[in-house]
Amino acid sequence: MSQHTSQFKILIVDDEWESPIVAAVVRRLDREGWRTIVVKPASRWSIGDEFEAAALYAVEEERPDGVLLDVRFGEEKEERFQGLAILSKLVERHPSLPILMFTQYTQGPDRETVAAGTLRQGAPVDFIDKLASPEEVILRFRRLIGTSPEHISIGSRITLDSAAKLIYVATDGAPKLVDEIQGMKFEILRELAVTWYKSPGELVPFARLERYSEGEDPRASLRVRIREIKDSLGAAMGQRFGASELIINVRDQGYRLSPPSD
Repeated sequence: MSQHTSQFKILIVDDEWESPIVAAVVRRLDREGWRTIVVKPASRWSIGDEFEAAALYAVEEERPDGVLLDVRFGEEKEERFQGLAILSKLVERHPSLPILMFTQYTQGPDRETVAAGTLRQGAPVDFIDKLASPEEVILRFRRLIGTSPEHISIGSRITLDSAAKLIYVATDGAPKLVDEIQGMKFEILRELAVTWYKSPGELVPFARLERYSEGEDPRASLRVRIREIKDSLGAAMGQRFGASELIINVRDQGYRLSPPSD
């Protein structure tokens, strides 16, 4: 099942775009359903200037949802932080554009230079170790872009359709509508799913979920609705979810989603 149909567009600006590291990230972005555009400028100037011009042009032309930007271009000392110069130009022209800085300077004496170069920008900018996993790159982009897809897969068998406000469970390879999950129960599950999508493991506070409850005791009402959600999904999947499965109560704090294993 596809995780979603919404297709974010990510611009990749890295002079090592043919390296296994960048190729692995591109493959993971593609699997996520996102479109990748790799900047490949013609060699006319020094590498840093070449990529700066190409990156600025590509952002204007493609209007990406996010940019993966390397810090270092080439081997010359003066180009060690060329990506920060590109970053400044991008932020100046596109202050709301999410930018994830790809860097090898997460340790050592140059780390502060890179951190300062990103944190002083009043824009959605973050930096990540170039050796981080492609999964981590996806996670950082989800947080930076700050939006969730129309369809979210919760494990391999449950799909939440935000636009239609429907829940499907895969049975024998075909999607089955779980029509018991509607109204407030759907909103509770969507709140949990969107939070999980952006940051797996993060809990949703009671206060954010209790607005989808009613009665004199919203906490108790919420507890009943979550039990009903788990029972409905479990019945559709031919199993029963226990207290420590699917939707977990974190004592005195809230709930978090834990997608079922295959």
